[in-house]
Amino acid sequence: MNIISLIAAPGGLDAALAEALRNAWGGGELVWLSAGEAVEFEIGLVPGNFREVWTDLQAQGVDLNAVPLEDRKKRILIADMDSTMIQQECIDEMAAHIGIGPDVAKITAEAMDGKLDFEAAIDARVALLKGLELAALETVFDQRITMMPGGDTLLATMKAQGAYCALVSGGFTYFTGRVAQALGFDENRANVLMADAGKLTGAVQKPVLGQAAKVEALEQIAAKLGVSEDNAIAVGDGANDLGMLGRAGLGVALHAKPSVQAKCAVRVNHGDLTALLFLQGIARAEFA
Repeated sequence: MNIISLIAAPGGLDAALAEALRNAWGGGELVWLSAGEAVEFEIGLVPGNFREVWTDLQAQGVDLNAVPLEDRKKRILIADMDSTMIQQECIDEMAAHIGIGPDVAKITAEAMDGKLDFEAAIDARVALLKGLELAALETVFDQRITMMPGGDTLLATMKAQGAYCALVSGGFTYFTGRVAQALGFDENRANVLMADAGKLTGAVQKPVLGQAAKVEALEQIAAKLGVSEDNAIAVGDGANDLGMLGRAGLGVALHAKPSVQAKCAVRVNHGDLTALLFLQGIARAEFA
């Protein structure tokens, strides 16, 4: 059995639309997880016109997804940071702070869309930051970084239900440490910026944490907890997230780059991070 999930921004989901889709596909009873925001119903096989309907609903501001009914509530959350748990790309904000934002942002966009080798792209961008004072990173975090809506609720709810939460980023430990502390992650992994005499050297510690390291984190955490990778939910937006999104029991492309969406079955474009709770069958009334 599968679950058909419809999620929109609060107030953006029409009950008549949900009822019409359930009737058209011969699904089970509608279960509202949040009035006007999230509803689901059981179905046997995913209908052959699923993607056509998905496209139609995207134009109406509704995310349509199909997820297996079995083992919906996950024991592990593996999350990307940049443009996933926060609304920015930290390296772009660091560059903007010293007036080279467009140069770095162009490289970031191409790397996250899978058009550039991730390690080469990070080396090229970090090199442009040579000489940036470490003290400036605090200013960047305080003035330029904002949390993605719904992240605090996602973490609090999953941890209240006993899940282990890891922030695994191709970004930098300076930022993941602070984001992890603010949101309540159990651990964080990221790249280390090299510094000397209080300034960035323009290099990053090797090996660079990229796509393979994110998969490795999932493997290690699942083994440590003694659970299957199927018991994990992973969320990310960039090409370097594809490995963990494909390996986790439920991989969610959140407001993802086009090339990433094309390779992911579960996509959230209109909901916020609380959509990950709805996809697990957790109602808003159960949110922590």
